Amino acid sequence: MAPHTVDPITVEVVRNAVVAYADEMANVLCKSAYNMMIFEVRDYCCGLIDVRGRMISQNRGGLPIFLADLGVAVEDGVAKWGLEGFAEGDVLVMNHGHVCGQHLNNVVVYAPCFHQGRLIGFAANRAHWVDIGGGRQGFGSNATTEIYSEGLQMRSLKIYRAGEPDDTLFQIIRDNIRYPEASLGDLRAQIASCRMGARRYAELVGRYGLETVEAAVAIVWDQAERAVRAVVERIPDGTYVAESFLDNDGRNLDKPLRVKVTVRVEGSRFTVDFSEMNPQVPSPLNSGRSGGIAAARVAFKALTSPDLDVNEGCFKPLEVVLPEGTMLSARPPAALGQWSIALPTVIDTILKALAPAVPERVPAAHKGDMGGCSFFGFAPDGSRFLLMNIFGGGWGGRPHEDGESAAVSVCQGDVRNTPVELQEIKYPFLIERHALRPDSGGAGARRGGLGIALTYRCLAPCRGNVNFDRTVTPPWGLHGGGAGDISKAVIERADGRVETVFKATDVEFRPGDRITFLTAGGGGYGDPKARDRAALEADVALGLVTAQAAARDYGREAAGLG
Repeated sequence: MAPHTVDPITVEVVRNAVVAYADEMANVLCKSAYNMMIFEVRDYCCGLIDVRGRMISQNRGGLPIFLADLGVAVEDGVAKWGLEGFAEGDVLVMNHGHVCGQHLNNVVVYAPCFHQGRLIGFAANRAHWVDIGGGRQGFGSNATTEIYSEGLQMRSLKIYRAGEPDDTLFQIIRDNIRYPEASLGDLRAQIASCRMGARRYAELVGRYGLETVEAAVAIVWDQAERAVRAVVERIPDGTYVAESFLDNDGRNLDKPLRVKVTVRVEGSRFTVDFSEMNPQVPSPLNSGRSGGIAAARVAFKALTSPDLDVNEGCFKPLEVVLPEGTMLSARPPAALGQWSIALPTVIDTILKALAPAVPERVPAAHKGDMGGCSFFGFAPDGSRFLLMNIFGGGWGGRPHEDGESAAVSVCQGDVRNTPVELQEIKYPFLIERHALRPDSGGAGARRGGLGIALTYRCLAPCRGNVNFDRTVTPPWGLHGGGAGDISKAVIERADGRVETVFKATDVEFRPGDRITFLTAGGGGYGDPKARDRAALEADVALGLVTAQAAARDYGREAAGLG
């Protein structure tokens, strides 16, 4: 059947089938993984890729910063092996820093898909391994200065060849990571997921033929592109510039890092220019090019097509200008362990640039970090443990409603925190508090969302990392709204000493020590004195805003407080 004659019903079947297959891949991965960052937090993405590295489909609910970037891993494999170099039953593993641009724990696994002996595409996923070796453990370490100390790098290596495992490669991985049972269990789950996706896509091609399926996919991409261009055309043409700052690079704590973005809108073309971004830094707060491109894609998709399934067509109107050597496009051998820390602020800054053009669509800044905790050590039974969890915080007030409270960053999308009960069952900690943080949301006609207060009490000796951003420059308000509160951690030692910490690597904890993570609130939107009196009184009654803050930030009369 010629591409232009594909009937609309077949197009819809293919459209929904390829997304269903990506979702099924995600279910297989989630249900088979050993690591709570995958089966609870859901720090992964799954998708189908064509032979040119283009995104056919991606699972719903994956991390936004993994938007349509599995293709670069596949492209690298095609360049290495050639399209004739893949066999049925091959499985490849990939996390190379220079290609993928992310911390090495984010491991891509992909498998070629064949129909009647012909290579028709790839099934791929990325998942966060609990460990990849090297000098870092968990989130938040600022100790590294080059990629080689951050763990194993694997560049499109065949861990299965025509269905047979490479035992040598398995042993290299097993012998060089701290938690081989967890990481190799996750690897097996990723392999099962890819095999499922490859089988499903081959079934679809067997039903309709490759020419028809590829033509239907091209139509789906074209439809997505037209829908997105129509939205861009409604943004006034112009050049829009915004600037913000990250606190520092985690090592030189006195030097802020500039985030400067230029957005150009010309008809249906949308360009994000990072030419004036801060240069790469001698710490792990860098990403490769995929980091900057991911940030641009998240902001672009949020503005233009938040309800569309992810595919290549969603991003055809977007151009990203990203010269080499910035902290979003670092040259090797830059460390990448904190690759995602900058991205929420970069996304907020892209939106900030567009606030004058589309004020009805742009919120104030949100908590703006990828906050989480890592504690590591040995449990009382002698087993090694690594507790990792992610934190919510406040989102910015919006044109028509308050910001969300206790939500993860814009980069983390639908991921979840790890349930308190599971953390206490598996690790030597008690979680004594997990509550909203009063007064942390910025004042405004639409209040910023609240951060959280989360307290851990240690039951065994261990070490940990603390790494927040927006600890110096708080999440900003828009159109007269106030800033949200900053992030910080408070350590209460068992002997009574108290420390306030913003960024620290390899902190020692003893039994009885407590650490409370206080996450940032979102910025407010609009003049606080324009806030509805009943809404403010409800905030005070619910304990979201104290009477003192209501009087200070909104005015005593507006608060209805004598």
